[in-house]
Amino acid sequence: MSLLKITHHPPLRLLGCIHQPLFPFITPFTVPSRTLIQSGYRRPGKPREDQFPWQKIKFDLSKGLQGIKNHFTLLKNEFLGRWVGPEGKPILEHMLEQNRVVWEFRGPESLQNWTVSSDEEIGGQSRVYLKLGKNDNTCFLYGTLGSSPPKDGLTRYSGYCTMRSKQLLASFDRKKHHDWSSFNTLHLRIRGDGRPWMVNITAETYFSHQKDDIYSYFLYTRGGPYWQDVKIPFSKFFLTHRGRIQDDQHPLWLDKINTIGFTLGDKADGPFQLEIDYIGVCKDYAHTEDFAYEVYKRNPEV
Repeated sequence: MSLLKITHHPPLRLLGCIHQPLFPFITPFTVPSRTLIQSGYRRPGKPREDQFPWQKIKFDLSKGLQGIKNHFTLLKNEFLGRWVGPEGKPILEHMLEQNRVVWEFRGPESLQNWTVSSDEEIGGQSRVYLKLGKNDNTCFLYGTLGSSPPKDGLTRYSGYCTMRSKQLLASFDRKKHHDWSSFNTLHLRIRGDGRPWMVNITAETYFSHQKDDIYSYFLYTRGGPYWQDVKIPFSKFFLTHRGRIQDDQHPLWLDKINTIGFTLGDKADGPFQLEIDYIGVCKDYAHTEDFAYEVYKRNPEV
């Protein structure tokens, strides 16, 4: 007859073992407060914002009442414009329209729809300014380009200046898009100094990670005192993401255009200038190309 030896074990501490690492020689994995997918793009050299969005709001009763009045005025114009036709135009005029001037500069209030920026925001040496031209009939963009990167230890490349239109807003700050589906060509009347520029068009996207997608094409200014009429087909614009050309190309969605912009970054230090008379769209019946670049089949035939 064998005797059983009964040993008393200490009680299991299940909750305590959770807080104690199983392998003390491995450093614990720290998860950042916001993952890379959820966080927005922050330029090098720009400090991180620690404030919540509601802490940036400045409360003012008089401005709030004026803002509500303006929004209801926009809402009224939206309802009345739909009875007339698309964008407040008669249907027949909208169907026969072949040319449309989207942006023109005929006064100081026309510059409020545009914003300028440069690498000065990250410590660069470029400077850009925007004003009206002679007789207040044109837009004059000028400044100085400097390609020397800031000495912050993070930025490797620098030297750019941009001009971009602001996002159209409907009543109560709802997004409003440009509908260019009836046109196929971008029409510009400009006067530059011989520098090459980049024309950038942004369209509405379905997913948040596509917010930095931009359709770009080149703009070569002739230089000299004469005006230059430039027509760029929308089929020539190629897809880029944060300055990098994407392999998967697809045509530009012309029914939901958000903004248009101009970027200078030719690495030629010195002054520059670009004068714009108007920016419009047109219908060129001689241009029949759908898309100028190769489109890959998602399900290729075997």
